[in-house]
Amino acid sequence: MRVIAGSAGGLTLQAPGRGTRPTMDRVRAAIFSSLGERVPEASVLDLFSGSGALGIEALSRGARSAVFVEQEASTAALIRRNLAATKLSGSVQNMDVFRFLKLYGEEGGFDLIFADPPYAGGEAKRDANLAETLLADAKLRTCLHADGLLVLECGRRQPLPSLPDWRTRSDRSYGESRILILSPLS
Repeated sequence: MRVIAGSAGGLTLQAPGRGTRPTMDRVRAAIFSSLGERVPEASVLDLFSGSGALGIEALSRGARSAVFVEQEASTAALIRRNLAATKLSGSVQNMDVFRFLKLYGEEGGFDLIFADPPYAGGEAKRDANLAETLLADAKLRTCLHADGLLVLECGRRQPLPSLPDWRTRSDRSYGESRILILSPLS
């Protein structure tokens, strides 16, 4: 796994251990191609960060700031190592995503939010439909800037609720991954 483009383009990122599913390089390339000029100077929130690849890619392409939220302590430490290896800086928060949103999700604080929760129906019991839970969380919507975007990765076959509070800007599948780009409705 590597950074695709920007100041850290071509540098290798370490991936978390077994049981994780890092976003593939070609999927990240497609996401950032879709986002285009929204990335430079953006404030970014990377939820369920894993390796931090999405937030690091955004920083490499000129994002102003990035906050990484990862529950697993060893994985949060890995994000810090990946940031150091790429000579990029960001804030790594070692806590549950929903707790972070409740405590620190300030209104309009982020231009881009990346969320890559474990896919529903995975091996671990914790792999409930976290994408559905996240989309229903009112704090997620309010911490996005009025014209901000949510980039959600979930399983291609994973059921999602109707999205009455979100406008779907893009919905594409890549192998077993489904990438939705959503904006909040006013």
